[in-house]
Amino acid sequence: MPKTLILLFHPRYAQSRANRALVEAARPLPDVEIADMEALYPDGRVDADVEVARLIAADSIVFQFPVQWYATPPLLKAWQDAVLTRMFYIAYETEGAKLAGKPLLVVATAGNTCQAYAPDGANLFPLRDLLKPLRATAHRCDLAWAEPFLIYNAHKADDEALQAAAEHYVARLGRLAAPASRGEAA
Repeated sequence: MPKTLILLFHPRYAQSRANRALVEAARPLPDVEIADMEALYPDGRVDADVEVARLIAADSIVFQFPVQWYATPPLLKAWQDAVLTRMFYIAYETEGAKLAGKPLLVVATAGNTCQAYAPDGANLFPLRDLLKPLRATAHRCDLAWAEPFLIYNAHKADDEALQAAAEHYVARLGRLAAPASRGEAA
């Protein structure tokens, strides 16, 4: 069975109802590894050896995080600098090349409504546009970009909405890991 690696980057995970609902729904899935990066690296110093091995062992990769001021949390950027720089600029043949074709799913939660992420909304740009640096990273690393899984109004969602989102998330993870998804990420 293909292994899915969920890298959770949430600075205040204990207070997050939306990200916790997603993680708790994914936790019992077979062959899913969830790494709470903030818990693993509270000082922000990423162990590149561990993370490279984790990536190479995975069949599909998920970045899960809350959008903060139109960007990823700082630890995700530090992780990219430590891990991807090593894999793709220092050890491409022995490390980076091993990621070729693996699907990457970005799972992002946003505190505002979907309408706020529009040209006439409070945030000016669609959330998908704000994720373009991650799409460029996926392209550069030869990862298969999957359509992002987005949750809006995350901090105001009721239990029913969070349960529905969690069910959709589990379904997306299943499609991401399916062998048929190779070549066209779910």
